Formats: sequence, C-alpha cells, structure tokens
Amino acid sequence: MLNWNGIRSRLRDYPWWLVGILFLVLGTFYLILTQPTFNEAFAFIKAGLSVTLSTTFSAFGIALVIGLLAGLGRISSNVLIRNIATLYIELVRGIPMLVLIFVIAIVAVPAMVSGLNALGATLAENGLPFLAALFSGIENKEVPMTARAITALAATYGAFLAEIFRAGIQSIGKGQMEAARSQGMSYVQAMRYVILPQAVRNVLPALGNDFISMLKDSSLVSVLAVRDITQVTRLYTGQTFRYQEAFTTLAILYLTMTVILSLLVKTIEGKLRRNE
Repeated sequence: MLNWNGIRSRLRDYPWWLVGILFLVLGTFYLILTQPTFNEAFAFIKAGLSVTLSTTFSAFGIALVIGLLAGLGRISSNVLIRNIATLYIELVRGIPMLVLIFVIAIVAVPAMVSGLNALGATLAENGLPFLAALFSGIENKEVPMTARAITALAATYGAFLAEIFRAGIQSIGKGQMEAARSQGMSYVQAMRYVILPQAVRNVLPALGNDFISMLKDSSLVSVLAVRDITQVTRLYTGQTFRYQEAFTTLAILYLTMTVILSLLVKTIEGKLRRNE
C-alpha cells in the first residue's frame, strides 16, 4: 500500500526551484543550438569566460590570505594590530564595491607606483643602485587593469572573509587553546595545529558562499575594460545591437555557474554535518 503521507512529504520538500532553473538553462541552450543569433552571441561571449574565472579564482586566493591575517588581527591582544585590522574592515565595508574598484585601480595603484619610484630614487641616492633598479622606472600603464581588478576584488572580499575567519576562530572553545598551551605549544603553534583546522572546517560553507558572491561581483570589473564575460557582452551589443540575445546568454552563464557552485557548497555542508 502506498504511503501517501510520505509521498506528499517528499514532494513538498523537493527542490522545485531547481527544476525551474533547469528549464531556464536548458531552454536558453536550446536557443543557442538552434537560433543563429543566439549561437553567434554565445560564441562571442564565451571568450570572456576564462578571464572571469581566472580573475575570480586569483582574487579569492589572495582574499583568503588577507582575510585570515585580518581575522587574526581582529582577535589579537595587541591594541595596535587589532585597531589596524578593524580600521581596514570597517573602511572596506563602508564603501560600495564599485567605488572601491575605482579607488584602488585609479587612485591607490598610481599612488603605489609613485611611492615605489620615490623609494627607488632614495635607494639610488644612498648608494644602493641594485636595489634601486627594482623600484625605479615603473609606469602606471605597466600595471594591467586585470591585475588592478584582482587587487580590488581581493581587498574588498578580504574584509568580508576576515569576519568569517574571526567568527570561526571564536567558535572554538577557549579550553582547546589552553589545553594546547599546557602541552608546551606556543600561541602560533596552537593556532596553526589545533584552532585553525577546526575553524576552517566550520566556515567552509560560508567561504563557499562568498566565493559565489565574488564570482557575481566580478562583473563589476568590466568598468575597468577588463574583458570578462560582462565586458565582452557589452562590446558585442555595441557592435550588433542584439541586446536580447546577448544579455539573456550572459545571465544564463552566470546562473549556471552560481547554481553549480551553490549545489557544491550544499553538498559539502551536508557532509560536514553528517561527520559532526
């Protein structure tokens, strides 16, 4: 005899939203395969996919390092380090991302180049020509916009990841640090071998969600003329005026990537819960 209550329960809990997204994605790819205008748009736009992915992965890798250091700084007993870390986090969180991208790419990078040139000149004046050669003669145009975009995304998300790492570290009981120290470990050793492995495990789903957010926010680097899929789409529409085909394809590409990553994050989260 059929268990109708069980069937109804499974149907109620079934991820019907995923079915809707699947229909959207499959429908769009059907248009790409059968409609010449959609096919042409997809062929043009997909050229920027490698830039989008490489920019996101590079920026996220750097952001992880920045976030971990800033997160440790937030819980540091050193007043100066704690306040520097807090200042960085609050500054970044208080400025819109698009504005930050412009500030870092157009203001901070040129200022850094000028500072390096000044350092090179100072080293040369003090009889250190070999070191001076490393910092002298750098021009703004030698710093590619892709590198500036990666720096901007990394600096921005470093602040968000810092709070994730801070929360993860503080979620580990203080007794574990005390136990590690009582075994003769230094603070750094206890943090490296005892606290951080557990903290990172706890925050993996949150890190995954931030990676997805960065993938979507990477579309903002198109304002720097970085040839990601958003910028390539804008170039295509400027040439053909086929806005419907181009932006539909762009939206579905982002949707496909983010849904796949979301399902991966949910799978990892489920495995972590089962292993608790």
